[in-house]
Amino acid sequence: MKVLVVGSGGREHALCWKLAQSPKLERLYCAPGNAGIAGMAQCVSIGSDDFTALSDFAVSEGIGLTVIGPEVPLVAGLADRLRERGLAVFGPSKAAAQIEGSKAFAKTFMNKYGIPTAAFGVYNKYKDAALALGDCTYPVVVKASGLAAGKGVIICATRPEANEAVKNILLDRRFGEAGSAVVIEEHLEGEEASILVLTDGRGYFCLPASQDHKRLLDGDQGPNTGGMGAYAPTPVINSFLQASIEQEVLKPTLAGMEAEGALFTGCLYIGVILTKSGPRVLEYNCRFGDPETQAVLPLFDGDLLDAFLATVEGRIAGMKPAINPGAAVCVVVASGGYPATYQKGKPITGLDQVPDGVTVFHAGTALAEGQVVTDGGRVLGVTARADNLKSAVELAYRGVEAIRFEGMTYRRDIARKALK
Repeated sequence: MKVLVVGSGGREHALCWKLAQSPKLERLYCAPGNAGIAGMAQCVSIGSDDFTALSDFAVSEGIGLTVIGPEVPLVAGLADRLRERGLAVFGPSKAAAQIEGSKAFAKTFMNKYGIPTAAFGVYNKYKDAALALGDCTYPVVVKASGLAAGKGVIICATRPEANEAVKNILLDRRFGEAGSAVVIEEHLEGEEASILVLTDGRGYFCLPASQDHKRLLDGDQGPNTGGMGAYAPTPVINSFLQASIEQEVLKPTLAGMEAEGALFTGCLYIGVILTKSGPRVLEYNCRFGDPETQAVLPLFDGDLLDAFLATVEGRIAGMKPAINPGAAVCVVVASGGYPATYQKGKPITGLDQVPDGVTVFHAGTALAEGQVVTDGGRVLGVTARADNLKSAVELAYRGVEAIRFEGMTYRRDIARKALK
């Protein structure tokens, strides 16, 4: 089978890496891809926002399955456009993808279907939001409702801070159209976890729970980013909690989406926080997480292409893919200045010097005169799998130490809390 992966980041590199291991794969394409993906797939110079060119390419090349990586084309309806051309797609419809595309929709949906989450309010006028801040207990969380690349969540310790955040989102449009509405919700305390679910809308298969590290600096300090590293499995999710989340969150979510006329197929990401009152949903994503995917897929010992086809064909409930009993760690190496301004085009060395057992997933790279160079904020995801978490952490950081480029930065405490 010919497969097309849409996207250009570390998540897409990890998806290509795992799909390339399938005996069912005939040929793998990625649009547009990156310097790392080019080593295992034919990269096609089509952007993920060019729906016409993507669908024309898939039809002309006889693509048997298209896998859509990023959230933006999913929320904009790429899966629908491809299905209209008679193509098989791994990824939700535009209607289903709004579970990530609109936090206002997601929160209202959770409230409607009794899914545990933080108390909240949704506002599209600054005066209303500013007035509501007077009734809040601090700290409070202010979120841009739309897509903001993981940076639209602001934790505010005081009312002035919250008012400034609301102003930045609704009036100054710091996040563009993503700030057409704002969600103000209670701040929850507890450990966080990410659960990736392969689903055909009714049946499902849960991948090992992971934990992301959103803040830029060690000790969970600094600004929010798209994610500075992840590890799996996370010990904060035991079998009891896993069963509880499936019963109280996952099943009602799938049933609720079907009741809304938006059957969810593809990968459903559930971000949970473990409070003293039990698990609460922080957010949904309509696709694989990044960098969680880079830490989870190395533990998946099944045929990923077959699993994706099972979601398309409505048979995922009957699948029991093998999961490796070890652990995996992904350390994100970023450009200096990220998540604010940063330079591109810095030559990267040492990619061929990483130790055995380390896989380097390219997130923001390009080729310039035969040299791999930086081409984004998050540049690489250095990933290791080992028999246990301690060994995986040590191996991943040995991989990081082999790599060099000007201004490179990374956290040195990925999975440290779990090791404690």
